[in-house]
Amino acid sequence: MRKILFGVVVTLVILFTFKYCEDKKEEKILLKESSSLIKEQVDNVGKLVVTEGHFSEVFTYKNSKDVFGDLLSAEKKALVVVNAEVTVAYDLSKIEYDINETTKILTITNIPTEEIKIHPDLEYYDVQADYLNPFEAKDYNNINKTVRQALSKKIENSDIKTNAKNRLISELSKFYILTNSLGWTLKYDETPIIDRNDLEAIKL
Repeated sequence: MRKILFGVVVTLVILFTFKYCEDKKEEKILLKESSSLIKEQVDNVGKLVVTEGHFSEVFTYKNSKDVFGDLLSAEKKALVVVNAEVTVAYDLSKIEYDINETTKILTITNIPTEEIKIHPDLEYYDVQADYLNPFEAKDYNNINKTVRQALSKKIENSDIKTNAKNRLISELSKFYILTNSLGWTLKYDETPIIDRNDLEAIKL
């Protein structure tokens, strides 16, 4: 009787051990599949997110030059109408991340900064110049430089950068949805991302 009971116990131990090993193997395979899926999806999101805007501005350019000491002043001026196409882009192919299969954590370690490109179209009206102070290439270069600086300030105070960040957050939300559906955790640096509000709080 004891031998039979001992045999039953040994058989049960072997069965439970076998079952435990099989479960662990299945869990490991599932984990591998999940991490591969996450990497694939992160790479798929790696695209250029572009927000476009249009700005119009009118500038008055003036330049005066003293000639013959203070006896005479030669002035030149122009009215400059600027129409500019502006793009704010995030190249998500440059996003850096780390996948930890053991802890089931996807950590975004670096988000690329935005790339702002300004394409101004300048039209000149009412160009007036003195013989002693003519328009030169450096005048057009100075006007172009001043226009770009003015547009950069205007962009900073506009909604285009906010709209671009909202589009970026929308793309990053896909990481959260994916990790959450697979039972993983999403982090930015060391901060866990619990919901979209945490994504919006990220300082870029």
